[in-house]
Amino acid sequence: MIFICLVIGYCCGCFTTGYFVGKAKHIDIQHKGSGNSGATNALRTMGIGPAVITLLGDAFKAVIPICVLRFGFSGIQPCWELYALYLGLGVVLGHNYPFYLHFKGGKGIAAMGGTIFAIADWRVTVAAIVIFVSIVAATRYVSLGSLVVAWTLPVNVLLFYRSSPVFLHMLIIALVFTLLAYIRHWSNIKRLLSGAERKIGEKA
Repeated sequence: MIFICLVIGYCCGCFTTGYFVGKAKHIDIQHKGSGNSGATNALRTMGIGPAVITLLGDAFKAVIPICVLRFGFSGIQPCWELYALYLGLGVVLGHNYPFYLHFKGGKGIAAMGGTIFAIADWRVTVAAIVIFVSIVAATRYVSLGSLVVAWTLPVNVLLFYRSSPVFLHMLIIALVFTLLAYIRHWSNIKRLLSGAERKIGEKA
């Protein structure tokens, strides 16, 4: 079941929204700006409309399959939340490393955000949104807000699943989400530390 969730998630994650939005506008987003196919680069290279479409598309490719699992199997599948985490992890991996784009995709934050929305307690979700918006508004660094929000899933597991028989398993997988976010943002981290990171609104 875990393997199936990962495969289905990966297939869903491979729908690289920014790439297809760019193609519709005759733009190859992988050769514009940072070369990243996520919403931030879409904003810098194509504008706010394509960026919003990219953000929503990348989030809902996690939300939809997880909701199908949640409402279709939660009543008959024990510990469905663990499988939902694996499904979301597959989406993030597909988003970050799509096979048809030579494994060069996005950084997984919108896909992880969709996973958070579909799995996490609503209070944690609201807190994550508030924290992200506050950090980006105060600093204009999308990457900094993303790195902080990357801890949402581990925090949610710690708060609400400590009594679950698969608590440790869930915590490890939740931490993998965080680790992947930091790996994909490693260049951003170095630029943040050196003061060279571009702020939102700055042209690529």
